[in-house]
Amino acid sequence: MSKKVVFLGSKDIGMHCFRHLIEKQQEYGFAIVGSLSNNRPGLLSDNCNIKELSQAIGIPFLNSLDELNSLGKVDLLISIQYHEILKSEHISLAKKAINLHMAPLPEYRGCNQFSFAIIDESKIFGTTIHTLDVGIDSGSILFEKRWKLKEGISVKDLYLETYEHSIALFENHLKDLIQENYQERAQSSFTDRSSAFHLRSDIKHLKNISATWPKEKILKYYRATYFPPFDPPLIEVNGTKIPLTSKWIEQNL
Repeated sequence: MSKKVVFLGSKDIGMHCFRHLIEKQQEYGFAIVGSLSNNRPGLLSDNCNIKELSQAIGIPFLNSLDELNSLGKVDLLISIQYHEILKSEHISLAKKAINLHMAPLPEYRGCNQFSFAIIDESKIFGTTIHTLDVGIDSGSILFEKRWKLKEGISVKDLYLETYEHSIALFENHLKDLIQENYQERAQSSFTDRSSAFHLRSDIKHLKNISATWPKEKILKYYRATYFPPFDPPLIEVNGTKIPLTSKWIEQNL
């Protein structure tokens, strides 16, 4: 009997992994019995409509987390860039619930991980598949990929680099997830790793830059926060805040 899988996700990475999931159903012996998304647009593509794709190929699309109950017990719940925090009653509906977090754990839980890694001058970065629990990005690690962080990297380039590694991690281990071929490792067991959590709103204070700072600090904060189409960082010059752009840097630093 095919295992039952439900998918929750959005954005470019969610859409890519959802397509891969669809392609591997017969080969890996599972069926996608439901999907859920808020269809947030991606940064790399406008074609991120999980609802539209689900309906086109006959996968039931749910309107809310509470509708997970209508699917009955499932074997695997996969969350990739899903926007809501799952409660215990949602997680318990699956034999195993997992999340793909585009950052190393437990060092960068929550949001804005790319920016904070640059500000922290971290030497490594990573991407992680972990179990879902009632916390945020706090579940046991199942699979991870880590690599050396390039010196002077920008937040956009770090996002793109992590995007590619995250796709590879998911594709390389999807069969393991379906077949339950993994070992869970509590994040607390990695005693050599730091731990931090950042809210979505934490990016705001990183985007407030002063022209009185040393050149190196201004450039670091610029690399960490300048990522169109998101709002640019602001630099305060003589009491006035203006958008910090590459043109300002060329003219003033």
